Amino acid sequence: MTTLAHPPQKTMASSSSRKRSNPRSGRSAPNQRATAESMAGQQREISVSEFFAKNRHLLGFDNPRKAMLTTIKEAVDNALDACEEAGILPELFIRVLPLNETRFKITVRDNGPGIVRKQIDHIFGKLLYGSKFHRLKMARGQQGIGISAAGMYGLMTTGKPVLIISKTSRRKPAHQIRLKMDTQKNRAEIVSDEEHREDDKLFPQGHGTQVVIELEGRYLKGRQSIDEYLEQTAIANPHAQITYINPNNETIEHPQAVDELPEEPLEIKPHPKGIELGTLIQMLERTGTKQLGGFLQKDFCRVGPQKAKEICKKAKLTNRTWLKTIGHSEAEDLYQAIQSVKLMAPPTNCLVPIGSKALLAGLLRGVKAEFFAASTRPPAVYRGNPFQIEVAIAYGGKLPSDEPARVLRFANRVPLLYQQSGCCSFKSVTETGWKNYQLQQPRGSLPIGPLVIMIHMASVWVPFTSESKEAIADYDEIRKEMKLALKECGRKLGMYLRRRKRMKRQAERRFVFERYIGEIAKSCQSITGTDAERIYKALFKQAKQKTHEADFELDDEGKVIDDGGNIAQDEDVVIIESRQFESSDDEADTTLFGPEKTLRNGKKKKNSRRNGRKKKRR
Repeated sequence: MTTLAHPPQKTMASSSSRKRSNPRSGRSAPNQRATAESMAGQQREISVSEFFAKNRHLLGFDNPRKAMLTTIKEAVDNALDACEEAGILPELFIRVLPLNETRFKITVRDNGPGIVRKQIDHIFGKLLYGSKFHRLKMARGQQGIGISAAGMYGLMTTGKPVLIISKTSRRKPAHQIRLKMDTQKNRAEIVSDEEHREDDKLFPQGHGTQVVIELEGRYLKGRQSIDEYLEQTAIANPHAQITYINPNNETIEHPQAVDELPEEPLEIKPHPKGIELGTLIQMLERTGTKQLGGFLQKDFCRVGPQKAKEICKKAKLTNRTWLKTIGHSEAEDLYQAIQSVKLMAPPTNCLVPIGSKALLAGLLRGVKAEFFAASTRPPAVYRGNPFQIEVAIAYGGKLPSDEPARVLRFANRVPLLYQQSGCCSFKSVTETGWKNYQLQQPRGSLPIGPLVIMIHMASVWVPFTSESKEAIADYDEIRKEMKLALKECGRKLGMYLRRRKRMKRQAERRFVFERYIGEIAKSCQSITGTDAERIYKALFKQAKQKTHEADFELDDEGKVIDDGGNIAQDEDVVIIESRQFESSDDEADTTLFGPEKTLRNGKKKKNSRRNGRKKKRR
């Protein structure tokens, strides 16, 4: 008897495979896997502007309020850089005009050299385009992103193009351009381009630039606001004159505190200690020299003929080795030889610090305090990049005494208002032992007291933590220099506070003596018959001898001025006696700036009483 086989049955796999291969269906099955060819067909190039348009929070445009601040910050930075490079004392005009509750028109005008017509498209309509990225030279801008990103944000939120008016000389009329950015191609699209002689009146000096951006924003006063940014910019740039009209149509003037431009920094070559192996290989491929000795001397700083020979010898090469014969192994030996050779630190003429006088001028104009001190550290190096740290402090006066100290952070003269806790400057302040300088300080926190701390880093390349340039990266070399500068200012403050406390105690003792000297003199006269006035003078002379420290006059470091009048001059300290005993319990100022007189060349008379005494001694 034969057993019949089971008839073939349709399986789920076979039916599903037929379903996937059905050519009539316009859609593939959900579980169909992609192939290399299909994935290749979906790939395309992404432009840098398209990337940042989707990730605008990386550039500081993550909320309307911060977007307005970032826009003004980038425009002001460009204006100050242009004026300083052209040797012009900056005069800036900023206006924030509200169009409705959420839309504003921002205008920034400067008296700089202007922008030539052919460069306007690239500067305002292309991301990562500029003259500062490839130069080892101190500048506010670094990446070539800022102002073009601000125009891109305005275009995305309002659809309005950027308006640029530029005038380069008195003989040429002002040029007016409206442009918008094509984010897919990272280039500008010109909406209008024409000469406007009627705009010449905007530039009385015959040259300058005006940028107008309309955007979605939000205006609030207080911390991390446009007002605070411009106030701090005036501190770090006392040579600039800033006129600001806020959305409430209030005009705020920040006049020049010094009438001298800072020195122009010089561009330097890369330092051999600051490059990596891959960078060295790329430099060997792109250099215009043909032999190794010339490459080391011309493409790097601090490498002379003797050092070039020493490097070549340790790399088992010669000065006349042809660069085209150097392969990867030879480049690696060359890199190791560079690391083993002792070289001078890079030159520091590429840095222009604010300077102690200008720091004190800015703080004196803006902070109602009694004691001011500043410190400028010698230049140092991180990753082959030279940098310099400056610190200034203001204490007492009408500053609130029951609040944490206020930290003002700057990088290349630009205020940093966001990401304070992640900044190396803030960490340096919290790690400094302020209890040693007569101040209260909770563990791991800011000191408590009427104190303002200003920290400035000048460098050819500031290591920001993000593209929005809001915080300085925490390098050990940078933090060390910041703490040393803070301690130097702290020692001066501690000397001043300790001396002031002793003087106050002696004055209180004398007051007690004076209350009873008269009664004692009268009693002695009634008992002994001696003249009461004579007894009073003798006792008062004795009281002055016992409390003589109350009459001491202090020099700039808190030391006593000797009888010969030899004053220990310190240009980095200013004491304003009229504010020494102002009670901090009074109504404290919530704003940073007060009606302080404008200073010239950073100089101010310390106090009139001292000057009078000096004249009397002469």
